[in-house]
Amino acid sequence: MNNETLFIAIIYLFVFLFGICIGSFLNVCIYRLPLGESLIKSNSHCMTCGTPIRKRDLIPVISWCMLKGKCHACGAKISARYTVVELLNGICYLLIFLRFDVVSNPLLASLVALMTSALIVVFFMDWDTQLINTWVVVFIGVLGIIKFLLCQRSCPMTLGSMLLGAVLVSVPLLIISLVSHEKAMGMGDVYLMAGAGLFLGAPNVLFAMLIALVVGAVCGLIIKHSSGNSVFAFGPYLAIGIAVTAVFGNEIYNWYMNMTGLNEILEDSAAMISAMF
Repeated sequence: MNNETLFIAIIYLFVFLFGICIGSFLNVCIYRLPLGESLIKSNSHCMTCGTPIRKRDLIPVISWCMLKGKCHACGAKISARYTVVELLNGICYLLIFLRFDVVSNPLLASLVALMTSALIVVFFMDWDTQLINTWVVVFIGVLGIIKFLLCQRSCPMTLGSMLLGAVLVSVPLLIISLVSHEKAMGMGDVYLMAGAGLFLGAPNVLFAMLIALVVGAVCGLIIKHSSGNSVFAFGPYLAIGIAVTAVFGNEIYNWYMNMTGLNEILEDSAAMISAMF
């Protein structure tokens, strides 16, 4: 292994470790945002006895393993999901930086990684409470604007595509929400797709919605079969669709165009128009 390879490997290790540290903060967001609690003022504490968590017990992943999943004070079980969220975020960061290349596209990779973190909060928060925090959605939209302004070379997108992306899915969802009085679709889902549309643009936001519908339909059938409950949060599946499209949007677009033959139709149309002039 040469020095350059070793250096890049160290960078990716740092990316993973940074990802699990951010994942620890995501756990705070998932728990406190629905309760309206401050994310920075109050200290982390045991959910059972209220004892403040010691600093040495705040090391992501490792502390949970060392404590064997139990509170050091009262012995109450600590959910393994805290560690799952930390590892999930770390793995997502690693895969995203590998996908976009940490050397050539660090800014784009960072923006996609941060949006993925926000989507993890959306996933688990909506799963638990059927609520999507507006500030998390605003954060995604701001990331989309930054991506549009600073990543045109690595990920070109027109202003029209960004603005169209913001309304292409969110407006139909808004109509569904208003007509059904938020029984079929919540306003949180509407806001989420508006913010994601700014990040993804058109037509990628449509692919995100399509993925969400397919995954949501399959999981919904499984949930109904196992529990008999046909009511479930749709935000987690939107989060999956948005994340997959943000990372593999171009590949999905090219695959769809080739599969449907639209690529050839567009090329033939362009050739005919060029011949006319």
